[in-house]
Amino acid sequence: MSQSNYPFSKKFMIRTISLTLGAALLAAPISAYAAQTKSITEAVPLTDYEFESAYHTGSYLDVGESRLLSDKQIRKQWKGIDKQYSPERAVEAVKEALPEAEYEALFPMRLGSKEWHEFNKDKKNYDPNQVDYYSYENLIQAVTEVANIKYKVSYRKGSLTAQEVFRLDKDNKSETLVSRSSDFNAPENRRKKIESQVVDFGTFLKEGSDTDRKRELAALLANLAHETGGGWDAAPGGPLRWGLYYNENIAGRTGANMSTFVDPDSSGLYPGVEGKRYYGRGPIMMSWNFNYGLFSSIIYGDKSVLLKNPEKLAADGKLGFMTAILFWMTPQAPKPSAHDVMVGRWEPTKEQEEKGLKPSGFGITVMVLNGLEANLGETDGSPIKRRAGHYRDITKRMGVDVSAEKIDTLGMKPF
Repeated sequence: MSQSNYPFSKKFMIRTISLTLGAALLAAPISAYAAQTKSITEAVPLTDYEFESAYHTGSYLDVGESRLLSDKQIRKQWKGIDKQYSPERAVEAVKEALPEAEYEALFPMRLGSKEWHEFNKDKKNYDPNQVDYYSYENLIQAVTEVANIKYKVSYRKGSLTAQEVFRLDKDNKSETLVSRSSDFNAPENRRKKIESQVVDFGTFLKEGSDTDRKRELAALLANLAHETGGGWDAAPGGPLRWGLYYNENIAGRTGANMSTFVDPDSSGLYPGVEGKRYYGRGPIMMSWNFNYGLFSSIIYGDKSVLLKNPEKLAADGKLGFMTAILFWMTPQAPKPSAHDVMVGRWEPTKEQEEKGLKPSGFGITVMVLNGLEANLGETDGSPIKRRAGHYRDITKRMGVDVSAEKIDTLGMKPF
C-alpha cells in the first residue's frame, strides 16, 4: 500500500483537471442530493432552445446549481435513462456474481470483521468500536447508489482542460453543474465546438457476458484487496485472506508522513483547509485535495464538504466502495476505464499496441490503475504477485477459468 499508487496522480491532474475523474456519493441518500445544491422545487427546466445554444456556449447554470430535465432533454443530452441499468438490477448483478457467503469467505480479515477484532484485540491502538467497513452490505449499498448516477464531461475540442462537469440524478431527473474550468469560456475557446463524454455508473456488472461480469467484479476486488492488504507470506490462513484490511494510508494516519497532499496547481480551484490532510483513504486510497474537492462537488454541489471533512472517507464503508466503483467506471484519457477493459469494449490504438498494452484482461486494469507497475511478472516481491493471486482466488470461487488471460504486466509500458 504505497502513496504512489493513488489513482489520481498529480501528473494526471495537470494534464486534465477533471475530465476523467470518478465521482462519489457520501452517506446521504441519492434522493437527498438535490437539497444540498438547489431545491428541486425551485429548479427551472431548460428549454430546447437553451440546449441548442449550450452546444456552443456551454451551460447556463452556475456551479452548484441544478435544473430539472424533461425526458426529451435527457435523451438528447444524456443519451436517455436505460432501465436495465437501474439500482435494483445492479444489485442483482452483484449477488449473482458473488453471493455474500462467498464474499465473506474470501475476505475474513477485512477491517472490522469478527476475525479482525479477534486478531487485533490485544494490539496497540486497537479500536473495539471499529465497524465492518468492507461489509457486503456496504458494497451492495454503494452499488445501489452509484447506479443512480450519470456523469458527463463537456470540453472544448482540442482543449481537454477547458471543461464543464455535470452530474445527473437519474431518479429525480436533476442535472447539476459541479465544475467549470476557468478557461472554458475564455476568448480563445469560445469558438471551439463542445464535445461530451457520458458515463452511466449503472452499467457496472451489467455489460458483456455473464463470465465478463464475474471477471469484472473479481478484477475490481482483487485490485482493492491488494491496495488494502495486510497479510504476509506466513499470515494465518495465507496472505490472500487479509485483503481489505486497511482503509487509510498508514504513514498518513500515524503522522509518519505529515504532508498535507495539497497540490499548488489545483489549490485555487480546490483549496485545502487548514489543519486537514488529504492522504490516502478508502479502498482506492484516494488522496490529494483536487480529488477530495471534485468528489465533493459531484456529491453535494459543494466542494467544501470533503475538503473540510476528508476523514469521512475512512468512516463510511459505503462511501469507500462508491469511490472505488466510480473510479473503476470512469475513463482517464488516454486510458480507458477498467470497466471497458473487462467487458471487451476497449480496443488498443496502434500506439498502445506498440507499448505492449494488449490483450484486454486483468493485466491491463493494473496499468489503468497504476502505471508504476509496468513490465512486472509474478515474482517474489512484485505487487503483481499479490494482485494476480487475489484475482485467481476470486475467479476460482466464482467458477470462472482465467488460465488463458494475461494477468501480469510483462512487456507493457504506461499509457
